[in-house]
Amino acid sequence: MNGGSVSNKEKFDNIFIECFGLAPDQLGDKLAYRSVQAWDSAGHMGMIAAIEEAFGIMLETDDIIEFSSYNVGIEILRKYRVDLST
Repeated sequence: MNGGSVSNKEKFDNIFIECFGLAPDQLGDKLAYRSVQAWDSAGHMGMIAAIEEAFGIMLETDDIIEFSSYNVGIEILRKYRVDLST
């Protein structure tokens, strides 16, 4: 590990892994809303709550609705000054 600190990208990835029961290799371009069974409307709100808590932010309603995929999520978090670059 890198001295015990977790990068923002690792936090983001871990939220998807924990909320949706995914393997790390499932993260990326093809991961989108309803592409896995657990990412339904209830799963979406749980993921949003986890993201808000992990990064200390409150997402606007429009951003919650537009958060339709893993990659879109990265773009949305940039608006909140959360850097997910590796």
